Amino acid sequence: MIAEQILERKTDYKEDKHSEKPLRSIIKSISWRVVGTIDTILISWMITGQVKTAFSIGGIELITKMLLYFFHERVWNSIKWGKK
Repeated sequence: MIAEQILERKTDYKEDKHSEKPLRSIIKSISWRVVGTIDTILISWMITGQVKTAFSIGGIELITKMLLYFFHERVWNSIKWGKK
């Protein structure tokens, strides 16, 4: 559904001035995960002392947390509480 909206530029989801389009959530997910993954890699490297292990942990974390963040954002975007 979300992929179809992005690929076909559909706007059948509820769009108002307080709602984000799915593409914006994707871009936010990617930018936040870059920052978060760098942090995870550095912490993993400090704890393990191994760069290879740190990058392995960071790589797995990058994918899983980006997906979790995207869906978290979409759920919160549908909640009216706290919006004007």
